[in-house]
Amino acid sequence: MKTQLTLAAATLLLGTAMSPALAQEKLKLGLIVTLSGPAAALGQQVRDGFALAVKDLGSKMGGRDVEVVVVDDELKPDAAVTKVKSLLERDKVDFVVGPIFSNVLQAIHRPVTEAKVFLISPNAGPSTFAGKDCSPFFYVTSYQNDQVHEILGKVAQDRGYKRMYLMVPNYQAGKDSVAGFKLDYKGEIVEESYMPLNTLDFQPELSKIASQKPDALFTFMPGGLGVNLVKQYKQAGLADSIPVLSAFTVDESTLPAQQDAAVGMFGGANWAPNLDNPQSKKFVAAYEAAYNGVPGTYAMQAYDAAMLIDSAVKGVKGDLSNKDAVSAALKKADFTSLRGSFKFNINGYPIQDFYLTKVAKRPDGKFQTEIVQKVFENYGDRYAKECKAN
Repeated sequence: MKTQLTLAAATLLLGTAMSPALAQEKLKLGLIVTLSGPAAALGQQVRDGFALAVKDLGSKMGGRDVEVVVVDDELKPDAAVTKVKSLLERDKVDFVVGPIFSNVLQAIHRPVTEAKVFLISPNAGPSTFAGKDCSPFFYVTSYQNDQVHEILGKVAQDRGYKRMYLMVPNYQAGKDSVAGFKLDYKGEIVEESYMPLNTLDFQPELSKIASQKPDALFTFMPGGLGVNLVKQYKQAGLADSIPVLSAFTVDESTLPAQQDAAVGMFGGANWAPNLDNPQSKKFVAAYEAAYNGVPGTYAMQAYDAAMLIDSAVKGVKGDLSNKDAVSAALKKADFTSLRGSFKFNINGYPIQDFYLTKVAKRPDGKFQTEIVQKVFENYGDRYAKECKAN
């Protein structure tokens, strides 16, 4: 499944010298995200957040008209490799943006970076590429996977939870989430459960939780996994007795389906729709007007990814031929992030603030996550020290 968005605008870049050939040549971007199956809502948020940014930029970046080619990775690493090679070889894109899931990122990272094309991840941030295997062609506008889960580990420790039940999907991001949670949490882990990515029925696990009576549940269940888990957790009568600390389980991609069942559940994030700064408020209002839904971190990080690319293209005056110059321009991150504080670490992953969030029902009947407290400030990931300067 392949759709193409051609976003055209005037070719004149005011105040910046650019050759006529460059001014006429379109900037081509490949956006590869999950747009089918239970996790489609996540990819839709990325696609829509990115499109909104391109619209806000007047459909141009650094004075060049923009063409965005959108493809569905189907949450299948093999399919993603085939499709990303098509973006590189047939469409000859200048940047690849995506994906959502870390297993897909691990599959496409080498084909993209070895082709010396810049890969900008608006969500997946595995530890794999944050340390010694970092690349000057890879930048992340989200986080290193561990970090969001570190928030919940610190909160669990600070709140005195003695016994925790951990339940995550059985793939790289799930393993990263457990590693992140354990960094600050020093209590007893009564169960560490790794679930298949296609799990729909959580009843066996919920029975274990009910019998073991942990102080809280830590879980990372994105997309359709989270929708099913939260509904079944509420139906099992556990929501009122065993608190849920989660990441990507109750967020703006899942809340339209979870609704009241998710109210009061906690999450960890680098942003929430109620963050109080002008650019974030403007973005939330524009997104809701355009798509009739509340944006989550997926949409925010995709918006920032587009703004990052724009800042880099401007920084090299539209000329992408010098890869070192483009990399240096990306690393500057010379744009105003929707989350406020943002800069790149040496490994191309962000240094930023992180928050504990809680699900709330708004007066208009819509659901969103809201910031409860700031947990980490200007926080960089622990793998960066293993990355040599590129």
